[in-house]
Amino acid sequence: MSVKTAEGRARVLKVTSLVTLTLQNAILGLSMRYARTRTGPLFLSSTAVVMSEFSKLVTCLYIVYLEHKSISKWGSALYHTIWKQPWDTLKVSIPSFVYIVQNNLLYVSASHLDAATYQVTYQLKILTTAMFAVLMLKKKLLKSQWAALVVLVFGVAMVQLSGSEGRAPPAGQNRLLGFAAALGACALSGFAGIYFEMILKGSGDISVWMRNVQLSLLSLPFGLITCLISDGQQLTRQGFFYGYDLFVVYLVLLQAGGGLVVAIVVKYADNILKGFATSLAIVISCISSMYVFDFKINFTFIIGASLVITSIFLYSYNPKPNNKTNSKNKMESV
Repeated sequence: MSVKTAEGRARVLKVTSLVTLTLQNAILGLSMRYARTRTGPLFLSSTAVVMSEFSKLVTCLYIVYLEHKSISKWGSALYHTIWKQPWDTLKVSIPSFVYIVQNNLLYVSASHLDAATYQVTYQLKILTTAMFAVLMLKKKLLKSQWAALVVLVFGVAMVQLSGSEGRAPPAGQNRLLGFAAALGACALSGFAGIYFEMILKGSGDISVWMRNVQLSLLSLPFGLITCLISDGQQLTRQGFFYGYDLFVVYLVLLQAGGGLVVAIVVKYADNILKGFATSLAIVISCISSMYVFDFKINFTFIIGASLVITSIFLYSYNPKPNNKTNSKNKMESV
C-alpha cells in the first residue's frame, strides 16, 4: 500500500512540476523579451544571471533546513555533503559553469533576435537533449519518438514563424550574433541537462535540493567572473544593480523558480519530456502575445500548434508488446 502511495505521489509531483514548468516558461519567454526591448536604462544580463543563482541558493538552503529541522543538523549536512566530499562536489562544477554560460547566451539571443526566431532556434535543445541522452545515458528511443521530435521542431517552427510573417525586423538587432548565441545555448542546454540528470539519479541519499545548493554555490563564482570579463567597465562605471527595478527583480525570481522546477522535472521525469513542456509553453506564450504584443493568429499558427500537440501524443504513445511475442520469448528463455 505504501509503495502505491509513493508511486501516486511521485506521479502527482511529476505532473504538477511539468504543468508548472510549462506556465513558467511561457511567462519567462514573454518577460525576457519585454525586459530586453522596453525603453529606459538596460540592466546587465550577466548580473541578472548571478542574482538568479543567488536566489536559487537561498531558497534551496532554506528547503534543506526544513528537511533537517535543526540548525546543527543543517550545518552538519552541508559540511559533510559539500566540504567533506570534494570530488562529488567538483562533479557539479561542470553543469554549474555550463548553466552560467547558457543563461548568458539566452539573454544575448533574446536581445538580438525577434521573439519568433529566438523561440524557434532555441527549440533545437530538444534534439540536442535527445542526442546527449542517447550518448551519455544509453537511452533508446522508439522510431515513433524520434519522429515525434522531428514533428515537434517543425510544429514549433511554424508557430513561431507565423508571428514574423510580413513584419520587418526591429532596428539595432544583430541576427548573426543572436542566432549563434541561441545555437550555443541549445548545445549547452542538452549537455548540462543530461549531465545533471546523471548526477541526480545517481545521488543516493543526497536530495535534489542539496544538489541544487551545490549547483548554485559553484555557479556564483563562475557568474561573477563572467560579469567582470564581459561587463567589467560598465560595472565599475554604473554599478552592479544599474537598470534594476521591480520588473527586473520579478524576472530574476521567475528565472530562479524555473531552475528549481526543472530540477524536480529531471528527478521525476526526463529532459526530453521537459523539452515538450517547454515547447507547449511556447504555444501558450504565442497566444498571450496576441494581447501583450498584438500578435496576429493565422493559418500557419494553427497548423504549427496542431503539429506540436500531435508530437506530444506521438512521443507519449508506447505500444504494448505482442502477447504472442512475449510467450515465444519466455519459451526460448526456458
